[in-house]
Amino acid sequence: MDFLPIFMQLTDRPCLVVGGGKVAARKVSLLRKAGGAVRVVAPALCEELDELARETAIDHVARRFEDTDIDGQMLVIAATDDEQVNRRVSELAGARGIPVNVVDSPELCGFIMPSIIDRSPIQIAVSTGGASPVLARLLRARIESFIPAAYGRLAALVESFRGRVREHLPDGEQRRRFWERMLDGPVTELFLSGREGTAREVLEKALVQGGDARDVGGEVFLVGAGPGDPDLLTFRALRLMQLADVVVYDNLVSPAILELVRRDAEMIYAGKKRNQHTLPQEKINELLVRLAKEGKRVLRLKGGDPFIFGRGGEEIDSLMQEGIPFQVVPGITAAAGCAAFSGIPLTHRDYSQSLVFATGHLKDGSVDLNWNMLAQPRQTVVFYMGLQGLPVICREMMAHGRSADTPAALVEQGTTQNQRVFVGTLGSLHELVERHQVQPPTLVIVGEVVALHERLKWFEPSTRHMASSLFADRSV
Repeated sequence: MDFLPIFMQLTDRPCLVVGGGKVAARKVSLLRKAGGAVRVVAPALCEELDELARETAIDHVARRFEDTDIDGQMLVIAATDDEQVNRRVSELAGARGIPVNVVDSPELCGFIMPSIIDRSPIQIAVSTGGASPVLARLLRARIESFIPAAYGRLAALVESFRGRVREHLPDGEQRRRFWERMLDGPVTELFLSGREGTAREVLEKALVQGGDARDVGGEVFLVGAGPGDPDLLTFRALRLMQLADVVVYDNLVSPAILELVRRDAEMIYAGKKRNQHTLPQEKINELLVRLAKEGKRVLRLKGGDPFIFGRGGEEIDSLMQEGIPFQVVPGITAAAGCAAFSGIPLTHRDYSQSLVFATGHLKDGSVDLNWNMLAQPRQTVVFYMGLQGLPVICREMMAHGRSADTPAALVEQGTTQNQRVFVGTLGSLHELVERHQVQPPTLVIVGEVVALHERLKWFEPSTRHMASSLFADRSV
């Protein structure tokens, strides 16, 4: 271990920064966040530091560095572009036993500044010992994605209970087991899902019961899996996918996303292909309730967003009637994801001033929609599940005022490496489906914005994936 990781208490303690540029400003910002009383020695200051000096948030000494500036400091940072000055600061601080950091010069440092994940009071520092600050920042970014901001508030909640837990559980081993049970179970999940009051109530109940309370109730996570690309999942979706005991998933959830689910979770396929429901919606509702009542954490994984033609409202209605706790995690809906990856902006001030999402078939299998509303000019209409009813959609849109020349697009398996985009008009879409053997899942986009596709297309699926997709089982 080349460096000892430590955390310093700097509140109201004198800290010196030598240098007045943008690099020095970044170091000053960190010291101020830690509560340090910062003095900056530099002939001139950058705009950011100059503003802090005017507000007396820092003490500015407007001259070049002098040896006596080191005296009485708790910590010193040299951030000038003069190598001799930086070296002199390092030598003086080292001789006095004062921790010193010289920016971009590890050999002159008594300590180095790590990349920081700040979830105060939780802090995580990442360092490569000065070997590669860029790599440290990349690692920090990766860790950041798995540490929700609410962890800081969770730590504050735990701190507020520590005294009472010590009173109720004087034995140290008992306390350790109590906190492990609480933080590896209901309290953390309740807190991170925004139910901080309920999390506090669970802790209170556990204390009243002598610290032996266990959460035997289940919960349902209604999670939007997005349009197919696993990189488009939210951080919360990924976290819950790793917590689930059981996964109930639909046909539109891509295999790449299912690969991210906890390995030992039970997988239940709910189907939801057109006219081929492995489980009717009512049975799915009953299944979610039953599994949760068995004490399991149930991940209901749905393509796109659960509340946009995903029947999420019906499912949580059943959960609420049965008193089952649940949380909903939105996903990127297919319209937004597929349009973005196709280079088709759904709205554009020169082409479209309104946007409508419509389903390609109703519960009874018909396509009886409000055609007058859908056929308005300068409007983008996105049809979900519209492939089967495409002849009716095109016929009715034209019959109610839309020209046969209105630009329209088909986006098959959008956002994935199997994405295919076919652009035509309302009058030619049906021909495109037959010519290219377009299969579900396919989104239909109608409106003048489609004309921008050729100019704005940016996503290019690999030719290897495209070739293999032509021979794959296209029933998925």
